[in-house]
Parts: sequence; structure tokens; C-alpha cells
Amino acid sequence: MSHTTTGEPARRASGATVPVLAFAGIVVAVMQTLLVPVIKDLPRLLDTSPSNATWVLTSTLLSGAVATPIMGRLGDLFGKRRMLIASLAVMVVGALVSAVTDALLPMIVGRTLQGFAMGAIPLGIGLMRDMLPLERLGSAMALMSSSIGVGGGLALPAAALVAQHADWHVLFYGAAGLGVLAIALTLLVVPESPLRAKGSFDLPGALGLSAGLVLFLLPITKGSDWGWSSPTTLGLFAAAAVVLLLWGLMELRVAAPLVDLRTTARREVLLTNLASIMVGVSFYVISLVLPQLLQLPSQTGYGLGQSMVVAGLCVAPLGLTMMFTAPVYARLSARYGPRTTLIVGLLVIAVGYAGGLGLMNAAWQTVVTSVLIGAGIGLAYSSLPALIIGAVPASETGAANGLNTLMRSIGTSVSSAVIGMVLANTANDVGGVAVPTMHGFRVSFLIATGAVAIGLALAFFLPRRTPATTTQLRASSEEDANLARAEQALAGEEPTGFRGRVLTADGTPVARAKVTLIDRHGRQAGATLSGADGAYALAVPAAGPYVLAARAPGHGPLAHAATHTGDRPVDLDLSLPGETVPA
Repeated sequence: MSHTTTGEPARRASGATVPVLAFAGIVVAVMQTLLVPVIKDLPRLLDTSPSNATWVLTSTLLSGAVATPIMGRLGDLFGKRRMLIASLAVMVVGALVSAVTDALLPMIVGRTLQGFAMGAIPLGIGLMRDMLPLERLGSAMALMSSSIGVGGGLALPAAALVAQHADWHVLFYGAAGLGVLAIALTLLVVPESPLRAKGSFDLPGALGLSAGLVLFLLPITKGSDWGWSSPTTLGLFAAAAVVLLLWGLMELRVAAPLVDLRTTARREVLLTNLASIMVGVSFYVISLVLPQLLQLPSQTGYGLGQSMVVAGLCVAPLGLTMMFTAPVYARLSARYGPRTTLIVGLLVIAVGYAGGLGLMNAAWQTVVTSVLIGAGIGLAYSSLPALIIGAVPASETGAANGLNTLMRSIGTSVSSAVIGMVLANTANDVGGVAVPTMHGFRVSFLIATGAVAIGLALAFFLPRRTPATTTQLRASSEEDANLARAEQALAGEEPTGFRGRVLTADGTPVARAKVTLIDRHGRQAGATLSGADGAYALAVPAAGPYVLAARAPGHGPLAHAATHTGDRPVDLDLSLPGETVPA
């Protein structure tokens, strides 16, 4: 899949760009936990049965799962900022629909529209990759990736406070207001990425993936109500397998697929996505267990007897810690790489859950558990987009991160279904009311620990960084890193490739020009920035024809075709804005 630029000069990202994108991610994530404080009251509030009321939550989950890869691909094609704003606008409409109704069907429609906003998170990550220099990219992506948990964690106490002291519809008015603010800030602060993927939108692929995801996630979320061995549940799982298999065969034959399955099957991408499922499982367990433990009456002998608001405040450090781990992640990843940071994060989560098995006797103990697990999840979530971005072409950033976000959603869905079943099967019947037990809480924590162990095993099989990557990440800035690589190539210390200088028409060196190497399939094979003297160097993965695309602020773009024989470096100076001059 090839990519191009819009031909318009790109606005440089300001210092406010990252906070605004992270705020948009937090606003979107709020939708996932907005109704947690009033879940048990939904049947009464909507005048419906408990099984029907669960659709208010299920609809958001399903639409979010469908939206993430689709909006990511649309962003690659038509502009990530444009699709980010569209996602937020749909969310605002959905929040307003839910705010003005007490009926089940309109509420489900509104919640479905709110779920579509989940595509904003991979779009934000894609914008960061396209616009930010390397020295800012690590911590920025970490903050954006963690916004899923930050928004969910911070929404719990805020939503609990509103639900306890005001009409529950205020929750949706507040969400709509936050969405409007996020749109306004995005329009004012965030520039559009000039990068575009070539090709058309794969509508049959989008419909096939949507159908397969719905058929798969629906029995996961409703299996406890329908029965895991019921014909409906098993039939939907079987139908999902057939539809997704046929969808995969179709995607392999499409020139511009919604999801490039060949890229997805790469070792680094595949293992990262599988590890994302495990991180999603571990994240949701604490969100399900601790609020119930904190609110159970102390007369049970193990409940902590706290109010809804206090319970939310005790779990809030989960999201706050995830936010504060972003700069820590950037330092760790720059020194050791995102693979190592993912492993460290999973180890911290394991310690948090293992310690949590004995820290359930007081409210302050749940806070300690939330901080530990939040730190681990923050590190793990922050590592995932870096691993994905390092393994896919720039033209597939949005779709690839959308798929990764989908994997996390699948993890939380599986976690919700499994933990719900465990707590239900271990509950005590007290006057016709099912009361969760301490045994069920501890089994839930053990399940989370098992998921983390699987995630660790997957992370250890991720490929290690190459020496070139090590040099780049340890450099103090992107310019220094690429200058060092150019010097190595000119000295014959780096694998053979293209090298030379980026110059103006009168021969003046152009510093910090971005030079992208595109292979015969239209995929990015490498990228670098020119040094202070205009020097650049790009290693080639194999002999063959390539296109070198060069661009710098204030200059027109340049695209030059060249062939590499593979036996020695090719010296090629690039003259902006138009012609190529020999070295």
C-alpha cells in the first residue's frame, strides 16, 4: 500500500497538540465507564428487564469494536484530524440522544453512536507519528495510549458523584459538553497530517469485519444471560468463525484492503496484538472487582461499606497513575526499547494482582493495589503503539493502531464475560439477592494474573531491537540520531543503501528534511532526517527499485525513482524542490 502527501505545507505541531489529543482520548474513554455507577439501577430507570438493560452497555462495546479499525483506515485515506473530529461529533450526537430519553431503544441508539468515538484513539496516535519529532513521540504516544485507562478511571468517581447527587441524564449532558470542548480544541490546535494512503476504502471488507466482530463479541457479552452452551451462543460463535475466515480470504485478494493481513501476520505485530488482549483482560478485572468490594456492606464480613463516591475515588488512582507513567515510559523505552518496557509493565501488573490477593481488608489497601496495577498497565499500554508503529508502514498507522485498540477491547470484553460468570457462580444467595464473595474476588485476581503470565510469554518472543534502532532511540534528538546514522553509512559502517545530501536548487544544504524510502510495493522501507549539513543515509532491505521522497518545511516535495543493486552504496543527492542532481 503506497502513500503520498496532500501537497500542502504541514503546520508544525505546537506544544498544546499532544495534551489536546490526549484530552480527546480521555473524553472518548469516559463513554466506556460512564454508566458503571448506575448499572444496577438501569432496569428501573429504563422500565425494562435486566437482560434488556445490558444492551445499553453492550451496544457501546460493539460499535466501538467496529469503529476502531474502520476509522483508522478512513483516517489514513482522507485525513486523521478530519476523522478524529467526525468521531467526536458522532459521540456528541449520541450523548445528546441518550440525555433526552428514558426509553430503552433510543438509549441504545445513543449509546451505539457514543461507541463509534473509540476510533479517535488510534487516529490520535497516527497524528502524533506523522507530526512529532522522535524525541517527543515516545511520551506522546504513551499518554495517548494510556488515555483509554485514564478516562475510564477518572470517570468512575465523577460519574458516581453526579449519579448520587443529580439526575442521571446529567452524565450524558456532561459527556456532550466534553465532546464539544474536545472538537473546539482540536480545530484550534491540532494540524492535519499531510500523509495520505493511496487507494480506495474497502467497503466489503468493512462490512465483513463488522459482521464478524458483532457475531463474535455478542455471545461473549451475552453468554452469561443466554447460557454458554446454549444453541444461540454456540451458533453465533460458529457463524463468527465462518464470517471472519471468509473475510480474511477476501482481504488477501483485495489490492487496498481494510486491514493488511500480511502486515498483521508479521511476528512483531501479531504477538503485540495478542499481548494487547491479555493487557485488556487484566485492566478490566480490577475495574469490576474493587468497586464491588468497596461498596459491599461491612456486615458481610469482608465488604468495606463505602459509598459510591468513595469507591470511585479509591479506584481513581488507577487512571491517574497511568497518566503519570507516560514520561517514565519514554525514558525506559528510549534506553531499553518498548519490548522491555512492555515486559516491565506486565511484571508490575503481576505484582499488583499478587499483592492484591492479601490487600482487600481496608480502603487504603485497595488504593495501593490500584496504584501498582495502574503503573503496570500504563507502561504496558504505552508500549503497544510503539511496537505497532515500528513494524508497519506510515500509510497504515491508523488502521494498524485501530486494530490494536480493537484487540484491547476484545480483552476487556472477554474479561467482563469471564469475571461476571465467576462472580455469579461463586455468589451467595441472601434473601434472593446474589452477593459476591471474597472467594470470587480472589479467583478473579488469579485469572488476571494468569492473563498477565500469558502476556509475558508473548512479550518475550517479540523481536529485539536492531542496533540501528538502539542508536536512534539513545540519541538526544531525531536530528542527532540521523546524523550519526548518516556518518556511519558514509564511513561504510552501516548496511549498503542510499546516501547523499538534501540540497536546495543553488546547492545549499537542507537540514531536518524528511527522506522516506518506498519499495516496489509502495510500502515504506525506511525514513530519516537529514543532518545539519544535509547528509542522509538509508539502508535498503533488498536490491531492487525504490522511490526516495524528500520534503522539508518551506520547500516543495521531491519524489525520485532509483534502483539499488545491493552490492555497494548508491550516492544520490536530492535537490529540493524539483530536480535531482548527481553526487
